[in-house]
Amino acid sequence: MNSLIDKYNIPGPRYTSYPTVPYWDESTFSPEKWKDSVIRTFNESNSKEGISIYIHLPFCEALCTFCACHKRITKQHSVEIPYLESVLKEWKLYLELFNEKPKLKELHLGGGTPTFFSPANLKTLLEGIFETVEIAEHPEFSFEGHPNNTSKDHLQTLYNLGFRRVSFGVQDYDPKVQKAINRIQPFEKVKEVTEWAREIGYRGISHDLVFGLPHQSWEAMEHTIRKTMELKPDRLAFYSYAHVPWVKGVGQRGFDENDLPSGEEKRRLYEDGKKLLEDLGYIEVGMDHFSLEHDDLYQSLIHKKLHRNFMGYTSSNTQLMVGLGMSAISDSWYAFAQNVKTVEEYQKIVEEGEIPVVKGHILNEEDLIVRRHILNLMCQLETTFDSQNSFPELENAFEMLKEMENDHLVEINDNQIKITEKGRAFTRNVAMVFDLRMMRNKPETRIFSMTI
Repeated sequence: MNSLIDKYNIPGPRYTSYPTVPYWDESTFSPEKWKDSVIRTFNESNSKEGISIYIHLPFCEALCTFCACHKRITKQHSVEIPYLESVLKEWKLYLELFNEKPKLKELHLGGGTPTFFSPANLKTLLEGIFETVEIAEHPEFSFEGHPNNTSKDHLQTLYNLGFRRVSFGVQDYDPKVQKAINRIQPFEKVKEVTEWAREIGYRGISHDLVFGLPHQSWEAMEHTIRKTMELKPDRLAFYSYAHVPWVKGVGQRGFDENDLPSGEEKRRLYEDGKKLLEDLGYIEVGMDHFSLEHDDLYQSLIHKKLHRNFMGYTSSNTQLMVGLGMSAISDSWYAFAQNVKTVEEYQKIVEEGEIPVVKGHILNEEDLIVRRHILNLMCQLETTFDSQNSFPELENAFEMLKEMENDHLVEINDNQIKITEKGRAFTRNVAMVFDLRMMRNKPETRIFSMTI
C-alpha cells in the first residue's frame, strides 16, 4: 500500500460537484439563467422528492488555522440579527420563483460556526423558513456544532425544531496540535456535548477527525481515535487536512509548514487510523466517512441511495439544493451558483432585491453525463457505460484505468467499472480519469489539495 500511496497521492478534487469550481465556465452563466434552471428543477422534482436547503452561517469568535472555509472572525454578536434577516430575505427571493409551496426534505446549518448564533436567533431563522414550506416525511435536518460553544439550549432548541443530526468538530485531542491550529477544546467538553445530544434524543451524532495536522504523530492520532471510541459517535468523518494556503483568505498560515507531517508520516496516520477505526467496528462509507452499521449513511450505501453534494455525503437525494448566505453554493443539477463572499456585499445585494450569486456554471449535456458517472463512483463505487451515457474520450479513460486495474484498485468488466476494497482510498484518483474539464485544461499551478 505504501508504494501505491506514493504513486497516486497527487493534487485532486474532492468532487462535491462536477465540474469542480475551478472549471466552472462563467462565460455562459448569468443570474437569469440560474433562476431559469432553479425553476426548471423545482417544477420537475419538488412534488416527488422535495428540495434541500444549506444555510451558511459564517461567523466565528476565533480563527482555527486549519480551516479553509469562508468565515468572518468577530466577537460582536450584534451581527447575528441583521445577517439572519438577510438570509430570510434571500429565501423570499427564491420563493418568488416557485409555483407551489416547497417540500423541504433536507436542511443543513454550516459555517463558520452555526452555534455562534444564539438558540433564540436560530429559532427565529428556522421558523421563518418553516412557515413557508411543507416539511417532508422523514426530513434530514443537521447542523455543525463547535463543542466549546454548543450549549444544551442549542441542542434542545434545534431538536424541538426537528433536527436529529449534529456534527462536532474534534480534529485532534493532542494539546500541541490544538495549540498549533488554535482550537483548544478538551475531551471533557466534547464528552459533555455528545452526552447532552444523546440525552436529548439525537439519533445521528458525528465527530470530525483530521489527519495531517501540524505536529500530529501517530501516537496522538491513536489517542484521539481511542478517546473518540469512549463516546462511540454514530458516524465519523476522517478527513485529510487540505493545506491550501494559496487560496485567498483561508488563514492557513498560523504555523510553519515544516511542522506538517511528512508524506511518510501522513500516510501512516491515514492507513493505521483507517485500520483502527475498522477494528473498532466502523464501516467505511464513501470517501473519508465511517459509520456504525445502524447509521442511515451505511444503510444508504447498501441500498444504493447514498448521495454527494456540497454538503458532503448524505442519505437524502434531492436535485435542487438552495444555498443561502454569504458564499453559499447552490445546485439545481443542471447548474451551480455561488453567492458573493463578503458579508457586506451579500447583505447589500439582498437588500436591493437580487439573488446574490456572483458566479456559476450551466452544465451542458456532456457535463451531465460525466457528473452522473463521477457521482456513481463517489457514492456507489461503480458505474456503467452504454451508448446513451458515453463521451468521445471514453476509450482513453479506460486506457488510463488499465494501470489502476493492474494495481487492483478497480475491476473492469466490459463497460462497467468497480472500485475494489483496496481501491477505496483512491476513489478521487479514479474519478479524475473521467474529469474531462480538467483533462482538457490541466492546471498550470496547484489548485487542489492532495488526494490522500
